[in-house]
Amino acid sequence: MLKGTFPIEKFKLLQTPFYYYDVALLKETLNVVKTEADKYNYHIHYAVKANANHRILSIIAEHDLGADCVSGGEIQASLDAGIPSCKIVFAGVGKADWEIRLGLDNDIFCFNVESAAELKIINDLAAAKGKIASIALRINPEVDAHTHAKITTGMKENKFGINLGQLNCVIDDLLQLKHVKLIGIHFHIGSQITDLSSFQNLAIRTNEIQEDLEARGLQIQHVNFGGGLGIDYYHPNHLPIPAFDNYFAVIHKLLKVRPRQQIHFEPGRSIVAQCGSLISQVLYVKEGETKNFAILDAGFTELIRPAMYDAYHRIENISSDEKPEIYDVVGPICESSDVFGKDIELNKAHRGDYLALRSAGAYGEIMASQYNCRKLPSSYFSDTL
Repeated sequence: MLKGTFPIEKFKLLQTPFYYYDVALLKETLNVVKTEADKYNYHIHYAVKANANHRILSIIAEHDLGADCVSGGEIQASLDAGIPSCKIVFAGVGKADWEIRLGLDNDIFCFNVESAAELKIINDLAAAKGKIASIALRINPEVDAHTHAKITTGMKENKFGINLGQLNCVIDDLLQLKHVKLIGIHFHIGSQITDLSSFQNLAIRTNEIQEDLEARGLQIQHVNFGGGLGIDYYHPNHLPIPAFDNYFAVIHKLLKVRPRQQIHFEPGRSIVAQCGSLISQVLYVKEGETKNFAILDAGFTELIRPAMYDAYHRIENISSDEKPEIYDVVGPICESSDVFGKDIELNKAHRGDYLALRSAGAYGEIMASQYNCRKLPSSYFSDTL
């Protein structure tokens, strides 16, 4: 979405801050994902945690993707949007009983199991319903994702998954249970991964794990590589769609696929991030002794990533063509961490200017809060505004 394509005149009829989604870019991204995945007959489950907006989920459902859910609420949101239960996988280290029952009642495709304790509970709850739950073991492959520490998930010190050293004991337990069926193995090593060597290492480690499982007489029908593919936050105009072709090709080249085995992925950020922008107005331009501040009506209540992860989002003044100046772009929340960016070059800012915080379609609206008793942001779409 280029700077000039924002419908500013229509924005003037709306109350800021709000999320604005480029539907054409979302659909183009989904078409690319499907085209590249179909080359290898890969299955795609959209990671709902990235953005669960009903319209977004409905468009994803129209493109025949499945869903990767990490809560009962996400399962229900996916079903409500038209994603069939046979394409829903359910992950998460702390599945509550009611969430597991919801998955069982809807005959979801698979539970991605993250501990021996969880395995036994799923078995008990399935037994109470006279059902057999299909499960995949989420394994920590000890592959470094080379990403931010707060979004690394595949190492033994993380709370997620089953460590390699514990895998045999978990399998021993599983083989004694009558109401779970092992259909696959699952991995997710982290998020916002831009170094594809991490996925190369994951494919190689997967081969080794499969060989160990086969030595125990276990044949794996489904291998799920999770998600994690990063996007370019610095150049959303020039690189709006990630390199899904390279991503899938890396796995295809190195993975030793067994006969009739099916391969799954769970992209989230890479599908929805670039189509969304947070639109905010400048409340005040504050001239300090050492810095100038552009104070917005949006804060970390609308977009928490910069405060939580020190994340970068490109910020554009879509109202001004004046000579750029340097600002700290901040929000109105009564916290020093409510900063979107420091020393940001913006076209000269004035009260009332509209700013676009780009690449905010993932982990933006979905993570919004009502801290300071603020209202949750509304959302608008390019094809209906």
